[in-house]
Amino acid sequence: MTTEAAPGASSRDLPHPACEEIRLEGVLHALSDPMRLQIVRELAAVSDELSCSQFDLPVTKSTTTHHFRVLRESGVIRQVYRGTAKLNGLRRDDLDDLFPGLLDSVLTAAGNQADRLGGVAVG
Repeated sequence: MTTEAAPGASSRDLPHPACEEIRLEGVLHALSDPMRLQIVRELAAVSDELSCSQFDLPVTKSTTTHHFRVLRESGVIRQVYRGTAKLNGLRRDDLDDLFPGLLDSVLTAAGNQADRLGGVAVG
């Protein structure tokens, strides 16, 4: 995987696929998991970066780390260290450029499902 270098890159930088390396099947795989979809919905709702600790997922810390790694390696999110916090941001612009309407469709469908199931977000 070719990685994009962030401005002021350091040894704590995490590898991310370049925009042209993001593949539809990888994005769909990442979004197919209920926990990962919940993470993406929360990031889309705030339109900002959130630290890993701001997500309240009903799984172990190691499983949460795995989900963030899958999202990052598929190109759905960008993770950066700021001080000791690892911040997560949705790569909306990249996804919208590559797959117009996909993210909005998935987020709308997930919201409709949550409404249909009586407020249960995913799963």
